[in-house]
Formats: sequence, structure tokens, C-alpha cells
Amino acid sequence: MTETTQTTPLSLSLRASRSRRLQMLPIIEIVVLVIGALLPLVLKDYLTVYATRVLILCLFALSFDLVWGYAGIMSFGQAVFFGTAGYGVALLARDLGVTSILLVLPAGLLIGLAFALLLGGFLLLGRHPSSVIFVSLGTLTGSYAADRVARGWYYLGGQNGIPSIPPMSLGSYDITEGPVYYYLTLGILVLVYLLCRFLVRSQFGLALAGLRENEQRIAFVGYQVQRLKAIIFSFAGAVAGLAGSLYAFHEGFVWPNMLGVVISTQVVLYVLFGGSGTLIGAVIGTVAIEAVSFWLSNSYQDIWPIILGVLLLLVILFRPAGLISLVLSERERVGNFGRPPGKGDHGSS
Repeated sequence: MTETTQTTPLSLSLRASRSRRLQMLPIIEIVVLVIGALLPLVLKDYLTVYATRVLILCLFALSFDLVWGYAGIMSFGQAVFFGTAGYGVALLARDLGVTSILLVLPAGLLIGLAFALLLGGFLLLGRHPSSVIFVSLGTLTGSYAADRVARGWYYLGGQNGIPSIPPMSLGSYDITEGPVYYYLTLGILVLVYLLCRFLVRSQFGLALAGLRENEQRIAFVGYQVQRLKAIIFSFAGAVAGLAGSLYAFHEGFVWPNMLGVVISTQVVLYVLFGGSGTLIGAVIGTVAIEAVSFWLSNSYQDIWPIILGVLLLLVILFRPAGLISLVLSERERVGNFGRPPGKGDHGSS
């Protein structure tokens, strides 16, 4: 006998409402993209430079969101991949004169990947499953150690870092800060975002979501939990490395703070503020914090860090799912891996 589901006006209304809400994510993504594409047309030059820096930080925030928001790995030292890639491409430019975008960006990506494989192999691929605290402290220690090495090594410029990095080039054309660099960064951010979106909405993303919710259950059904963690950790390290190489050439110098605890904590706040486990939340959180910081620092120069801290605290306390939870349902934020609601239900009235 075939089981039938009774369809009532109330259930139809709920399905219609849910269906409407499920359309919000692509709308938000398109709106953010259009605003991002139009910004250089209305902003002053110095604000375009600042906006470029924010886009690079958005790319960095995506890398942290992948490991924490989707896989539940608290990488409290994500800056180590960001900073080592920045130092790596700075040395390539300073010592070898390599500034071609076709070489330095892949180099930054590979440096981030290599360091993530090294650190992830040590922290995640041990004989026993690694705890959240172990990984948090391990990555934090790696970040702190890299910071101290950079500060104490004369070859890396010590406390002053490496200044006057030559601009990134494409053939004979130098890519300097301004609209060109902005659109280059925006294009890379969009490509990485789409790749991450495909990844987290695939079967691999489903496994990551299960890993975040119940690691033992995922292991019980046959997944190699430690390998899954190492793969996403390494991929996120590569994204952070790409962001670090863009940051180094945009700023024209690198310094130990790129590796340290401050920027590692900063990226955690970006994702928490926007909404962890949502790629667009990481982007919105980064833009919101940087925009509010910029405005507060100009309007309240003496007390702006206090105001910003209170604001962050309030949002995290009262909206633990981040700003994006104001407009997106939990189902859409987490992702729909199964059959769309209502599809395949053969109810009869």
C-alpha cells in the first residue's frame, strides 16, 4: 500500500514560505557582488585602496570559515599561513626579482598549502583523534612561534619586516594599488568563493557538516575523519596563502604582525560577527567590522576600540549565529543536501 501525506492549506503555506526563504542566499550573494563591482566607481581613490585591503581580508576570512564553520576545527593560528605566504612572495620579489602575477600568486598559494600540510599533519594525523583544544593551542603556538622567528631573524627584516616590495606585474605592466588591483582581488575572491561554495555543498561538504556535528558518528559510518580534517585544513591554508600574497604586494611590505596572534584573533571575529558556517557570512562580517572600524576611528579617535568591542560583544551575545542569521534561515545557512522541501511529496488533498 502506498502511504499518502495529507496536504493542508497550512502546510502549503509553510512550504511556500520556506521556498521563498530558500531564495534569499543567491539574492544576497548577487547584491553583495553588484555592490562590490560598483564601489570603485563611487569611492575616492584612498577608499578604493582601503576597500581592496578589505577584500583581501574577506579571502582570509573564507579560509578560517572553511575549517571552523564547516569542519569544526578551531584553527586559532590561521595567520601563520597568511603571513608565511606574504613573507615568501616578498623574498621572491626582493631577492630574485620575481614579481609576475603568474608566479607569485601560485607561489603564495603553494606556500600556504605546504605549511598547512606540515602543521595539519602534525596536529591532525596522529595515532589518536585530536581534540579541539589540542588543535587550537597547536595552531596558536605555530602562529606565535612564526611571529617570534620573524621578529628575531635579520634576514626577514626583524621587527621592521620587509619594506619596499616591488609591485606585482603582468608582463611589462605593474599592478599597483587602485581600481586595477581592486578588480583583480574581487575576481579572485569571487572565483575562490564559488569554488568553496561548490565544495561545501558537495558530498564532501556533507561529510564535513557531519564531522562538525558528530565526529564519532561520521567515523562509525566509515569516513576517515582525520583525513577529512587534514584535507580541508590544507585547502584552507592554501586560500590563506593566496590572500597573504595579495596582501604583501598590495601593502608593499610585510611585517611580523601578519603572522601573529592579533590577526589570527581578528579573523575569528570576522567570522563570528558575520556568521560561521556561511561563506557569505564571513564576507559580510569582514566588511562590516572593517567599515565600522574605519568610521569609528575617524569619528571617535580616543574611544573607538572600546565602542567596537562592546558592539562585537553585543552581536555575539544576542546573535550567536551572526548577522547573516537575521536574513537567512538555519536550513539555508547550513545547506540543503537532501531533497528540496516539498519536492517528491505526493500528497493528496
